[in-house]
Amino acid sequence: MPDQPDPLRGQRGPSGPAGGEDGEGVALSSPTGRAVLVASTAGSAVAFLDAQVVSVALPSIGRDLDADLGVLQWTVNAYTLALAALVLLGGALGDRWGRRRVFVGGVAWFAVTSAACALAPTAEVLVAARALQGVGAALLTPMALALLQTVLRREDRARAIGLWSGATTLATVAAPVVGGALVALDWRLVFALNLPVAALAVALAQRRVPDTRDEAARGHRLDLAGAALGAAALAALTWALTRAGESGADAAVLGAVAAAAALAVGFVVRERRTAFPVVPPSLFADRTFTAANGFTLLVYAALSGMQLLVVLQLQVSLGWSALQTGLATLPSSLLLGFLSGRAGALGQRLGVRTMLTAGAVTAAAGLVLLSGASPGDAYATSVLPGVLVMGLGFAAFVAPLTAGVLAAAPGELAGAASGVNNAVARTAGLLAVAALPAVVGLSGSGYADPALLTPAYRTGMLVCAALVAAGALLAALALPRARAGAAPQ
Repeated sequence: MPDQPDPLRGQRGPSGPAGGEDGEGVALSSPTGRAVLVASTAGSAVAFLDAQVVSVALPSIGRDLDADLGVLQWTVNAYTLALAALVLLGGALGDRWGRRRVFVGGVAWFAVTSAACALAPTAEVLVAARALQGVGAALLTPMALALLQTVLRREDRARAIGLWSGATTLATVAAPVVGGALVALDWRLVFALNLPVAALAVALAQRRVPDTRDEAARGHRLDLAGAALGAAALAALTWALTRAGESGADAAVLGAVAAAAALAVGFVVRERRTAFPVVPPSLFADRTFTAANGFTLLVYAALSGMQLLVVLQLQVSLGWSALQTGLATLPSSLLLGFLSGRAGALGQRLGVRTMLTAGAVTAAAGLVLLSGASPGDAYATSVLPGVLVMGLGFAAFVAPLTAGVLAAAPGELAGAASGVNNAVARTAGLLAVAALPAVVGLSGSGYADPALLTPAYRTGMLVCAALVAAGALLAALALPRARAGAAPQ
């Protein structure tokens, strides 16, 4: 991979570049370095915990609030839509106003809206609270990685990102299990799970983490028009895909798709013409950045679709409890948590392309194996093999993918680059959850009928496997080879 610019260039904090004491960033082994890692991990964990736990709770939410599949989709999508639409703006805000400041504000807002979700009296209120929760996630998510990239010294960043990937995964490993246990008491308790973790992140960041910002960007105008166009395009497309599952391609759906296309074109035109775009077009001049984001779109669409389908299949068709469902997927999360750090280090030696291609092929095989889970099947023979193989695959590429995306961007655009990659991942999940039920012929209360759900589940899992396999092909063809004798970025 070609040499990348120094990610610290242009990053001025309170005591030298990136807040470092020596002008080169702080060491990961220092008290400040450890504080940055723990705060970033805790902040990211609340967003990851929420996604995992809410998925396990969906059947219980549906029963308690008398919600059909469309409402359950919006319980997921309201959050993801706000996150995907605003995460780019969150990255830009951090670059301008200070990454620690935006990170702390996002985590605090996430905690407040998590409490609102826990207290929601109706499905409509829950969906609205989930949308507000996504706003907080849009602020904190890109800043967690941007802090690692701009505060730590360059030689520690790949290891820190690997540790961050592993630690946040370990934090979410317990989420399906603990969430399943909490659902047995009351699904509302799953949202309260975010509060103590958020409190830790805020307290540690405020006391120990130096702030960083792009000094050149502080006087720039925020691209609010671009952010609005992007959000509107995503909202229109999500609504169209969700409605299509219920009513087919009627006039309203077609009109929404046309509106989404027009808004998307307007967004692209705006970003190319404005002086201070929320998505700097220059980021996509780098081949690795563009290809890695294409890979992200494919594999995270598959991951989100798989999570929705597996939770429904195990609880509805196989008759398992929420706790049993959480335990069923635990081995995959454990593999991801324990192997992510090693995969990040291995990616430094073998290159991003090798890790992404091999990992995606393995994950696709796991999804195919998992597609066979049917009523009456035993866990050890129908679920565990697919869970293990899928976990190995995702563990191989998650950390190298993140490190590759950040390394491909110049340091002064660290927040924007992290925001773009997060937006791509969340957009992929958003569209998958909106579209997949319609693709497999599942709508209304059909998710509660095993006879309808099982064939839809099998088809959907194979679709997810095909998406991941397409990601492997893209990585193999589009990502550059690592240069001999050079550590891949």
